[in-house]
Amino acid sequence: MIRIYNTKERAKADFNAIERGRVGMYVCGPTVYNRIHIGNARTFISFDVIRRYLMWRGFQVTFVQNVTDVDDKIIARANEEGRTAAEVAAEYTEAFVADMRAAGVMDPDVRPKATEEIPAMIELIEELVRGGHAYAVDGDVYFSVRSYPAYGELSGRNVDEMESGHRELRAESAGVDVSDRKRDPLDFAVWKAAKPGEPAWESPWGPGRPGWHIECSAMSRKYLGLPFDIHGGGADLVFPHHENERAQSEAACGCTFANYWMHGGMLQINAEKMSKSLGNFMLLHDVLETTRPQALRMLMLQTHYRSPLDFSEERLAEADAALVRIENAVRGLDWAVGHAQDVPSPLDTRTLIERTRETRTAFVLAMDDDFNTCAALGAVFTFVGEVNAQVADKTVSITDVAALKGARQLIVELMGALGVSVEAPSAQEPEFPAEVAELAQKWAGYAGTDAAGAVEALLAARTQARKDKQWDVADGIRDGLAGLGLAVEDTPQGPRVSRA
Repeated sequence: MIRIYNTKERAKADFNAIERGRVGMYVCGPTVYNRIHIGNARTFISFDVIRRYLMWRGFQVTFVQNVTDVDDKIIARANEEGRTAAEVAAEYTEAFVADMRAAGVMDPDVRPKATEEIPAMIELIEELVRGGHAYAVDGDVYFSVRSYPAYGELSGRNVDEMESGHRELRAESAGVDVSDRKRDPLDFAVWKAAKPGEPAWESPWGPGRPGWHIECSAMSRKYLGLPFDIHGGGADLVFPHHENERAQSEAACGCTFANYWMHGGMLQINAEKMSKSLGNFMLLHDVLETTRPQALRMLMLQTHYRSPLDFSEERLAEADAALVRIENAVRGLDWAVGHAQDVPSPLDTRTLIERTRETRTAFVLAMDDDFNTCAALGAVFTFVGEVNAQVADKTVSITDVAALKGARQLIVELMGALGVSVEAPSAQEPEFPAEVAELAQKWAGYAGTDAAGAVEALLAARTQARKDKQWDVADGIRDGLAGLGLAVEDTPQGPRVSRA
């Protein structure tokens, strides 16, 4: 049974899908006025992992993620650059999709844009007005917070204390507060009257544009129906965005909005909050220019999705090294199977088969416990270590092949359930840098340009040099390969090269 930490209940609860075998999932998307930073990416990668795991467990998942393409920030950037808001939004929507694909995040099943869903938002606002949950003031429409008695339950806030805080802030401020137009300072806009030069759409209250919170309520209802299973986002969205979404949605329908509320922890840079003022603001696009997407995902998997994540170049390098260890283990199994011989088995295959079964169980138990990726990875790494110990320095028997293939398949499958592919580099020789051909020309007289052929020539030259006790040649080849990030492994079946 999968258990999920529900923010609203502040506890883990058994996951019971509304429709057997199907999951409706909505995760708040970006406001497209810039490329996303790695803090945003952490949220999107976390929910990509959750989605993938649910699919691996057999659920048919309908995943909806919106794009906020009309907003104050978009309008401000457009004004600064002398462009239209639509042009800014189009540029950064395209950039967001490209960044997500580069990071290995699956496309959503539906990616609605706010500007294309205005009719659904107006319909929802009209329902709120008719039900006495919203009211119009000079072209603006506000949601009446006190018309919804459960307001504050999601974020754990007390409405009376919140209003007192608003009054104190207003007393300290100078000038006219926009809240003077409201019946209650806690009320929030679901429709904003048009301002000169801003994008606007016709509505029953005059030209204007939707408030931020209303778009997710309208789009989740349209594409998933109410209630739906899981609503997700970063912890910074709990209040006010998700609190307001829940209030207006449930006030309109008189039903539950989402059954499970999931929120991912925040990301820090070198133990500090990421901010432009501190000079540690990092865009995903820039990080991926120097980092394998799979390594970035590995870093994020090593911390539970609800916990704060500390990002640093050192931790990223460690994550890449951990990924290399798994890739090399899978490649080592391929090598062992491909070089199996008709000899007595040197392996404890019964234990290997049993540990393969136990590892799958441990992985599932970890992930079923609120998607505990760090514990799930721990199960995989323990298994990888055991498999490596089994096959190290051994010539495996053809009778071991089935058990070794089972172990390999499990590692590939479990990592794939987390969105990390380790199969592609292990199905063939690792990708070699072009510079290896120059090394082979120097030490082995290789005249070709094929990198894989160059490596074979180097290994053959090294083997012959060791036979002839030409240690300077053998060491030169080994050190040259190491300088290119490649390690030579001597096995009973012969030497092979892997990533260092």
